[in-house]
Amino acid sequence: MEFEESCIGEECGIFGCVAAGEWPTKIEVEQILTLGLVALQHRGQECAGMVISNGGSPPTYLAHKGMGLVNNAFPPEALLKLRSGNLGICHTRYSTTGVSELQNCQPFVVDTLHGKIAVAHNGELINSQALRKKIMRHGVGLSTSSDSELIAQLLALTPPMEELDSPDWVARIKNLMSETPTSYSLLIMYKDVIYAVRDPCGNRPLSIGRLIPISKLPDSETKKVEDSEGWVVSSESCSFQSVGAKYFREVLPGEIVKISSHGVKSLTVVPHPEGGLPAFCIFEYIYFARPDSIFEGQMVYSVRQRCGRQLAIEAPADVDVVSTVPESATPAALSYAQQSGLPYVEVLCKNRYVGRTFIQPSTRLRQLGVATKFGALTDNFAGKRVVLIDDSIVRGNTISPIIKLLKETGATEVHIRVASPPIRFPCYMGINIPTKEELIANKLQFKEIADYVGADSVMYLSVEGLISAVREGLTSSNRVGHCTACLTGKYPVKLEW
Repeated sequence: MEFEESCIGEECGIFGCVAAGEWPTKIEVEQILTLGLVALQHRGQECAGMVISNGGSPPTYLAHKGMGLVNNAFPPEALLKLRSGNLGICHTRYSTTGVSELQNCQPFVVDTLHGKIAVAHNGELINSQALRKKIMRHGVGLSTSSDSELIAQLLALTPPMEELDSPDWVARIKNLMSETPTSYSLLIMYKDVIYAVRDPCGNRPLSIGRLIPISKLPDSETKKVEDSEGWVVSSESCSFQSVGAKYFREVLPGEIVKISSHGVKSLTVVPHPEGGLPAFCIFEYIYFARPDSIFEGQMVYSVRQRCGRQLAIEAPADVDVVSTVPESATPAALSYAQQSGLPYVEVLCKNRYVGRTFIQPSTRLRQLGVATKFGALTDNFAGKRVVLIDDSIVRGNTISPIIKLLKETGATEVHIRVASPPIRFPCYMGINIPTKEELIANKLQFKEIADYVGADSVMYLSVEGLISAVREGLTSSNRVGHCTACLTGKYPVKLEW
């Protein structure tokens, strides 16, 4: 909840589709891309873009970009113009670097020595300023302020040892990885192929799904690759169900995967530059991902439940009822209640039709901000002590009026339990976190935070408890590791300025 109100956001979501079998395809690639991106809308609401190709030689690229939500960016008349594609990639943006303008909207299309490529990027380059200077020294002009354009330009450069008559995309992507180790998941479209790439740290997610014929969708055991109508690749697996696809597998950290009409082929896996463990962003589990997404073989919802259970063990509360601020922390709150042996009740009714733009910058309406978004379900908590489970306290300016609302409408006590550790450090890898000075956990001790927000007590989940909750459900034999830099200040790679 507090993440949303503090303008902390994931940078973006990416989605791609390749039709299987003979081309031209009978499936509507542009519709699949649109539906897939709608399912990733929570990852970015600023703008959306799509690039479609017929996969010919030479290929024809059709592109459309628009500001706002996916359905606004892609009106029906725009999709009609994109109806000749056999493959395509798309992107929805929440800016962490670059200005909020249409020119920064992805995918980016650039010319190379061997033809056009289209690139969609999720993440943020830790050394973007140095790369920007390096590219410009090569005489390459940049038309946007987005670091994602840097990736497209780096891929356009011819790496050493490449033959002049054909591009070596593995070499080009490896060259990119040597220039910048993190943070990115990429979709690169060239001619009749999409390359799906994760950085060697595995900081941002990327999953592959199989498009299943409608007649075979009820059959959950459909596993034959030849039954696929195509392949989709997405920042999160939650988008697969909405397009009639089934989860196939994750792209591994450092892996380069080639997706074509013939199927999926792993080309290589580039190891972590310093030989360390992967550094998958742990806040994908805590907040950013949709709860029905799968990472590292486990569902996000289940991880959030375990966080709530661990929070109840570490930070019990002497109260009558457990509740939450709708709705990202609901799995943790339910599990907290179960572990504590306390009833879970709803104390707030959310008005789902109030957007951020509704609250105008006048003093009176700002003060009424919480009242316009939430109604108090007083019969559930009047005369009772409440523990409210939240996913974060960033600045403390959102939870405070909620506590005030509950106390004014009948709660005798309001305790806050946070299903994640205190955020103490900025993120430089794709999450828009305020400066260190703005973070409330750096300014106040827990008792002081409680006084500041008006709660009877405030306690957080420990870093060790969070890591334990995340890793309890891992079944993979692959090496695992998670980035906790915003919690501990330990960044997975050396930062460059």
